[in-house]
Amino acid sequence: MTEATAPHDGPLTGVRVVELAGIGPGPFAAMLLGDLGADVVRVDRPGGPGLGIDPARDVTNRNKRSVVVDLKTPEGAARVLGLAERADILIEGYRPGVAERLGVGPEDCRARNPRLVYGRMTGWGQTGPLADRAGHDIGYIAVTGALGMTGEPGRPPVAPANLLGDYAGGSLYLVVGVLAALHHARATGAGQVVDAAVVDGTAHLTAMIHGMLAAGAWQDRRGANLLDGGCPYYGTYGTADGGHMAVGALEPRFYAEFLRLLDLSGLEEAHADVTRWPELRAKVAERFASRTRDEWTAVFEGSDACVAPVLSLREAPHHPHLAARSTFTDHAGITQPAPAPRFSATPATVRTGPARPGADTEDVARDWGVPGLVSPPSKP
Repeated sequence: MTEATAPHDGPLTGVRVVELAGIGPGPFAAMLLGDLGADVVRVDRPGGPGLGIDPARDVTNRNKRSVVVDLKTPEGAARVLGLAERADILIEGYRPGVAERLGVGPEDCRARNPRLVYGRMTGWGQTGPLADRAGHDIGYIAVTGALGMTGEPGRPPVAPANLLGDYAGGSLYLVVGVLAALHHARATGAGQVVDAAVVDGTAHLTAMIHGMLAAGAWQDRRGANLLDGGCPYYGTYGTADGGHMAVGALEPRFYAEFLRLLDLSGLEEAHADVTRWPELRAKVAERFASRTRDEWTAVFEGSDACVAPVLSLREAPHHPHLAARSTFTDHAGITQPAPAPRFSATPATVRTGPARPGADTEDVARDWGVPGLVSPPSKP
C-alpha cells in the first residue's frame, strides 16, 4: 500500500483524481481534494506552467503525485485517457474547446469511463459571449459586482489578491460541484460534467448582499454600508506604530464593550444613529492612533468587543489562537496553512510536500495500472 492510499488520510481516501495542470483555481481545488485524502495525480506539461513558481515551494501541489505528459502528441492523449479510465474525478482548466482538441475532452474521457466526474474550471464558464476570452481573477470579480464593494468611497476598488475570485468563487465551487457529482455517480453509475466558472461562484457569494439590496438595507455604492467599511464600528483603524486593528463590534452589547475598552463615553446612541457616524469614526480613529497595535491587542484581549490585530502573512502563524489550533503547519521546510476543515474520524494531513514534475510517473503507472505512462501506450 502506497503512502497516497494509506488508511485514515482523510475522508476522500480511495478517491482517484486526475488534474490536468494549469494555474490559479484548478491547482488549488486539486490540492484541497488531496488534503482531504484523495490520490491526486497531476499531469504536468513539459516545461511547466507559464506563471509557475519553484515547484519545490508550490504549496498548492502538496498531497499530489506528478507525471509529465505532452498532450500535443497522440501518445499524450492516450496516456491521459488511460488515467481517466481509472479515475473518479478529472479536473481541467483550459479555455472551452481546448481539451476536446487535445483529445481529452469530456466525451473522450467518459467514453472510456462513464462514471467519471469531469470538472471544468474557467473564469467565464463554458458558454456565453466571453467564454473564449482570456481573463484573470480581478476581471471576473469586477463584472460580478463583488470588486466594486471593496475599498473607500471616491477611491479605486481594492484588489483582494486572488482569494475572492480564483479560490472562493472558483476552487471551492469546483470542489463542491465535483463531490456532489461524485455522490450522484456512486448512486447511479453515471458521471457528468461540472461547469465551474469563477463569475458564477463569485456572484453566488454575493447572495446575502443582493437580499439586503432588495430589502433596502444596502446602498449600491462602496463605503456606505454596514459591512463594507462605511460603518465606523466595522472596519480598520491605524495605530501609533503604523499597524492596524480590525473592528467588528456590530451587535449592541459588543459595541458597548468596544466603547468601554476604548474609554469613550457619550457615544452609545451613535450605534444606530447614522448621522453621528462621522463623529464616532473620528473619535475612534483618534483613540486607536494613541497606542501601538500590540498595546491595543492587550487591551482587547479576552473581551467580546470583536477587535483583532491585523497581522501579516508571516505573523499569522504565531497568533496564540492559531498556534493552539495548529492552523498552520511546517512541512518540507515551508510554513503553510494546515488542511481544513477538520474531521473527527478521518483527519486530513499534509502527507507529502509539493509534487515535482514527473517525479512519480513509475509509482502512478504501477498503482493505477497504467503501464503506458512509462512505455508506449496501446491504442485506445
